[in-house]
Amino acid sequence: MSDGRRVTSADVAREAGVSRATVSYVLNAVPHQKIPEATRQRVWEAADRLGYAPSAAARALRTGRSEIVLGLLPDWPIEHVLGHLIQQLTNAFAEHGLTFVVHSSSHPARPLRDIWKTMTPAAVLALQDFADPEAEAMRAAGIEVVMAMHGAAAPDGEAQSPLVSEQPIGALQARHLAGPHRRLGYAYPDLPGLDVLAQPRLDGVRKACAELGFPEPDVRTVPLDGAGAAEAVRGWLAADPPVTGVCAFNDDIALAVLAGLHHLGLRAPRDLAVIGVDDIPTASLAQPPLTTVARDTAVIARGLARRVVDALQGRETLAAPVRDELLIRVRESA
Repeated sequence: MSDGRRVTSADVAREAGVSRATVSYVLNAVPHQKIPEATRQRVWEAADRLGYAPSAAARALRTGRSEIVLGLLPDWPIEHVLGHLIQQLTNAFAEHGLTFVVHSSSHPARPLRDIWKTMTPAAVLALQDFADPEAEAMRAAGIEVVMAMHGAAAPDGEAQSPLVSEQPIGALQARHLAGPHRRLGYAYPDLPGLDVLAQPRLDGVRKACAELGFPEPDVRTVPLDGAGAAEAVRGWLAADPPVTGVCAFNDDIALAVLAGLHHLGLRAPRDLAVIGVDDIPTASLAQPPLTTVARDTAVIARGLARRVVDALQGRETLAAPVRDELLIRVRESA
């Protein structure tokens, strides 16, 4: 076509010498149609020559849903781990013929309701929980699957288990430090939006401490600056009994703790052992190199995609969280 207009199925039908219905049956793989293989091949070749791309909007009208999975991002920094997870979710959904599109709620983004009403996705996957009325409105509008990684209300109003559990991370951190350390601290992030991740990780540390017979962990909020982190370090070292090992919410917070130690002329692990989460690229470059918990985000992405696809196809979905193997990268900070 040379007039700049969009190629239509009527153009493909004329090029192939068949009806528009035949084009529709072939290109949409409609079952139980007795169309000769030679005719099918002629239609595909005509579509290829003309550069025909089926309309996603028309397909959505015909099938009742789009092939889009809308990913809702909370107001978090999109850094190494989250960016990597988004890439892997995109790939995992593509394997099932679905397109993963993300929307961030950070200000001044358009309201969430405007987004899903415009896109009419087949499913919504939120990294953070959203209000029950919003989920109910989505389902009422025909969005078949509404899921949240860290728990959301089901259609019957009952709370669902998180699709991805954070508690095992905190428990693993605490158990790694438990050998030489009997009093643990927890370095909590100073960004309230991260509570959905930080609180269950802290719960994991608390549970492990209780099982080990340790005191309750000493929880302190650690800002991402050396002077502020130094105040938290002073508090841990002045506690009775003093904290000798710290489980940090993630590697960024752990690096802040290391900066706080440096600010006071101290060093890990001699004065305070530190363990992070995520194994970001700079973890191995820290001074000292940071011990951290690494996650297999590819396994998480494939597991989440599988849950969404199963739900879309009406299959029973697993109640247990997606399981990913946790590994400790042992370095010199702990």
